[in-house]
Amino acid sequence: MTIQYDRIADALYMYVSGGKVHKTLELEDRLLVDVDTLGNIVGMEILDASNQEELIKNLESNVDTGIPITITSGLPAIV
Repeated sequence: MTIQYDRIADALYMYVSGGKVHKTLELEDRLLVDVDTLGNIVGMEILDASNQEELIKNLESNVDTGIPITITSGLPAIV
């Protein structure tokens, strides 16, 4: 999994697989999920990421339990 944070847009994108996006589902007000034609998750986008502290902490705890994540931006999501 690769994570990118765009400080200007305040958006965090998680690349789950290298598949092609077929459609985007809005699961919550600020959580979008991209899926392929089979419904598999390709990636997830968190909007207003700097205000999603609980969600970011859950991601950090998943990293601690062994889910491989690569941070591609040197900018912190929570400032």
